[in-house]
Amino acid sequence: MKLSTPLMYDGNPRNAADQVVAWEKAGLDTVWVAEAYGFDSPTLMGYLAAKTETVEIGSAILNIYSRTPALIAQTAAGLDNISGGRAILGLGASGPQVIEGWHGLPYEKPLGRTREVVDLVRRALKREKLENDGIIKLPLPEGQGTGLGKPLKMLTKPERDTIPIWIASLGQKNVAATAEYADGWLPHLYAPELAEKVWGDSLATGAAKRSAELGPLQIAAGGMVSIGEDVKGMLDFARPMFALYIGGMGAKGKNFYNDLCVQYGYEKEAELIQDLYLDGKKDEAAAAVPEDLLEMCNLVGPESYIKERIAAFQASGVTHLNVVPASEDPAKTISQLKEWIS
Repeated sequence: MKLSTPLMYDGNPRNAADQVVAWEKAGLDTVWVAEAYGFDSPTLMGYLAAKTETVEIGSAILNIYSRTPALIAQTAAGLDNISGGRAILGLGASGPQVIEGWHGLPYEKPLGRTREVVDLVRRALKREKLENDGIIKLPLPEGQGTGLGKPLKMLTKPERDTIPIWIASLGQKNVAATAEYADGWLPHLYAPELAEKVWGDSLATGAAKRSAELGPLQIAAGGMVSIGEDVKGMLDFARPMFALYIGGMGAKGKNFYNDLCVQYGYEKEAELIQDLYLDGKKDEAAAAVPEDLLEMCNLVGPESYIKERIAAFQASGVTHLNVVPASEDPAKTISQLKEWIS
């Protein structure tokens, strides 16, 4: 099991990135850099590449709509070069509110588009000429544009001709597709005890179609970590984030995280959290997040309990324990966890 962390920043990602240097020395294997509608991810990833030496640097996630497949491949190849082969490409469909509201693009055919983007990125990294006649048209067909487009291959030689591609997915069909053709899976609000119930069939369906060349599916999941005898109250710090995703990350009927909460068995709680959040009652929504859900999705408690939680994540198939240290000395927490998972 590897140890990873999502880069958490509040207004100044440069300061947060500087912490990764210390965490790398403490044993951190991978850092994931978010991009929603704040700072872009590749700029910060390039900064991290210059500041670090061994840690893998992954996007989590780049959406598949606002950049062309060719540009995604160029970005991945560029990062892989300046990092000396430490890039991971995390992709996802995002959601209608971001894609249509922020980027001004139609949120259409996410499953098919994801598959085509992954295929085109892999072909581009191998310096194949890009041609595609699906959702994505390469080159543009006659009657569109100037008619002067022709198939091209990447001008420069990538550091590696294959870069690990991870997909953030939650829905059943999307998870099945992830298990079929992605190198790794990035679920969110992951409860290991409930993972088999929600995604077991989808993961099995995808695995049955998976190429042996890809190797086993990698999975990054985890949560906040606080180690101590009297730290259960730290779970309250996770409540606003859970309320944001379950209640506010999407509209009624179009919130993937709310759907997940329902699939976990918290149908009434999911509806209440969403109603409160959309009514502007964010504190009340946070208070309504079930405590047992918070306990399953995080690692908060005495050392013996943390080790039990690590074992639960590992037993469910997690290969990268993805943690957010909540302590006065995060590097020490990283070091402890690294020792326990090794």
